[in-house]
Amino acid sequence: MTSLWRAIGPTVALDEPGSRRTGVVVVGAGITGLMTAALLTRRGASVVVLEAREPGAAATGGSTAKLSLLQGDRMHRILGLARRGAVEAFVAGSLAGQRRLLELLAEQGEHPERRPAVSYASTADGADALAHELEAMRSLGLPAEEGGAEALPFPTAGAIRLADQAQLQPMAVLAALAAELQDRGGRIVRARVRRVRASGRGVVVETDAGEWRAGQAVLATGAPVPARGTAALLEAHRSYAASYRTGAPLPEVMALSVDSPSRSLRTAHDEAGELLVAGGPGHLVGREHDPRRLLAELDRWVLAHWPDARRTHAWGAQDYRTPDRLPWIGERLGSRGRVLLATGFDKWGMTGGAMSAVAIAGRIVGHEPDWARTLRRRGTTPAAAGRLVGTLTATAGAEAGALRDALAPATVPLEGEGALGRDGLRLVGTSTVDGATRQVSAFCPHVGALVRWNPEERSWDCTAHGSRFAPDGARLEGPAACGLRRLRGAG
Repeated sequence: MTSLWRAIGPTVALDEPGSRRTGVVVVGAGITGLMTAALLTRRGASVVVLEAREPGAAATGGSTAKLSLLQGDRMHRILGLARRGAVEAFVAGSLAGQRRLLELLAEQGEHPERRPAVSYASTADGADALAHELEAMRSLGLPAEEGGAEALPFPTAGAIRLADQAQLQPMAVLAALAAELQDRGGRIVRARVRRVRASGRGVVVETDAGEWRAGQAVLATGAPVPARGTAALLEAHRSYAASYRTGAPLPEVMALSVDSPSRSLRTAHDEAGELLVAGGPGHLVGREHDPRRLLAELDRWVLAHWPDARRTHAWGAQDYRTPDRLPWIGERLGSRGRVLLATGFDKWGMTGGAMSAVAIAGRIVGHEPDWARTLRRRGTTPAAAGRLVGTLTATAGAEAGALRDALAPATVPLEGEGALGRDGLRLVGTSTVDGATRQVSAFCPHVGALVRWNPEERSWDCTAHGSRFAPDGARLEGPAACGLRRLRGAG
């Protein structure tokens, strides 16, 4: 699966490794990593960004790429999970990140489309959620208002809107940030990070391309690697989106439903004209037997409202949710501030990534914003602790279900399929992709949880913490520091 953005957007040139000593090593070339690096080079820091695949290969390149502070009915739900001071800090940080990103893009000649953001409801319960959201937004100083339903081609039970938000082409955003970084002497290097450790007064970053030494490291990879404790506290979510060509009028707003199943709408442009981008369906990573049904449901929903729509691209992306639904922007435990990280953007990576970059870069140069300090010191509420217990219980249940599926004898799957099974006394994952049958260990190397086959994306997905692996076991993303153990491969 290739996203529309990666198919039509610019690519980012990589650099030669050069010196293995630098001021800051940033791990991950998505929006968080590249914006952090760009801001640091502006302050004269020497920075190297390490990327295992290509810039935008993971969450940023698979986003629906809305830069907005109206995010469904998220704000009032956060107020029920976190302390109000932390939510106010989150709003201040979101505004600061949004403003700074748009400034950086403008300086590089990139001007995203400004659009109103709309949250809409299809049911009475959804309309109640919208009323709570409108009250929460206004109480936090955000000028949301009733309205927006008239811009949508289907009936609603209500809608609220926030003016002057933005829809991005995420690969164009990364290209602009990379140009800012590279013009100021920063480098973007392909290297898969295996370990980051404190050493002396700095850090050592161990990769498949050798070691880098720096004063500090920033983990900007969605799930920090390695970080067993952090990963256990996060829910990993996989969500899907698709682009469609249609001759019917398209909405002039960015829209998101508050009812389930979630539906997200925006527009985009390619050489042939305007496209509809729809998204929303998703699942906890490793816990959906057949994600293909989710995209099929999305297709049916789009065709119900745009009957001539023809899908051009479909893709998936991954994000992480904290117990209180606020991002974690801080330091890895035990690193004495030398290893910083950002995660938990809850499917709003453009806004969360920009905010994290401002916070982390500010902390490194000695000017951490007050809102960032409040956010990272916020503590846990009883409501968030209760959600965490639920997350851990659900993880144990998913593991038990995967184990039941794995007890049947291993067989050779059909093309595009994969399954767990017993091969003698060991549990294995067997898949057939592009005519090649491969067998890998059924256990994720992160903490030993079982994986499950994802037939939509042809990957092995961990049922516990969201690591994902290619059919041959190569690591794609998530908290695992290495791939699945390869047992057998045949053409």
